[in-house]
Amino acid sequence: MNYLIEVQRGIDYIESNLDFDISLSQVAKSANLSQWHFQRIFKALTNETLKTYIRSRRLANALDKLLDKNQKIIDIAFSAGYESQESFTRAFKNTYAVTPNQYRSLGNRNLFLKKLEFDQNYLEHIHNNITLEPIIYQQAAMTMVGLKTCFYSVDSEKNNIAEKLPPLWESFSNTESDIRHTIAGNAYGVIHQIQSDSALLDYYAAYEVKHAEKLAKGMALIEIPSSMYARFSHRGLATELDNTVNYIYASWLLSSGKKHTGGPDLEIYGPEFNPDSEESVIGYAIPIQ
Repeated sequence: MNYLIEVQRGIDYIESNLDFDISLSQVAKSANLSQWHFQRIFKALTNETLKTYIRSRRLANALDKLLDKNQKIIDIAFSAGYESQESFTRAFKNTYAVTPNQYRSLGNRNLFLKKLEFDQNYLEHIHNNITLEPIIYQQAAMTMVGLKTCFYSVDSEKNNIAEKLPPLWESFSNTESDIRHTIAGNAYGVIHQIQSDSALLDYYAAYEVKHAEKLAKGMALIEIPSSMYARFSHRGLATELDNTVNYIYASWLLSSGKKHTGGPDLEIYGPEFNPDSEESVIGYAIPIQ
């Protein structure tokens, strides 16, 4: 599947609706993707959130309108999605370093948004810290037990990973002995989309178990269906894992011809994982078809 074509459909939808309120879920729907997967791929490609992109494009759309002196600035502000001329002026000046009135007086058609620059750390990461070609394997169905939370990831304006995941893993390390019938080997981070029209995700810190019975208080059960997975190796600190995920979604998935099933992604913490070492290895696997 060519995700670049799908993302372009979403961008085309945005461009056709700059004068109206734009729903993130509708953008994703126009691309035939779920909201989370569209936002994930978009963020990986552009290094900005979908909501920020829409806001900046609607602001840029106001440039041409300002050159028409018959249009009132307050009307332009409303069409760009701002509730008042004052909030529009603040956002405009923060972006272009001049007020709408000053821009109109200058008649300057040569103001452009900053060109996207590659992040050097990201480039170095994909060259040195990722297995660029994954292991493709058929994963049997798994039953897992662990602790659960909900969060918004880095591709969302509401990103709250730092608030949600570290405390969850700390609690998990203190309660993992409460999990019975574990299968030795790996701990897992399970990322699962809750609804196709939302960027809110379920996250489990869990162990695979032979069978689940009489769960300890606070523990959650998750069933992982059998699926083909593509597994990558991330070398480095867990705080840099998002660079690996960006590569998977923005580079490998876009060119592989594969399609994400919409099932859960897996973070795999095995014997090579060391939270304090830059030589630590974490597996990251996505379900594909």
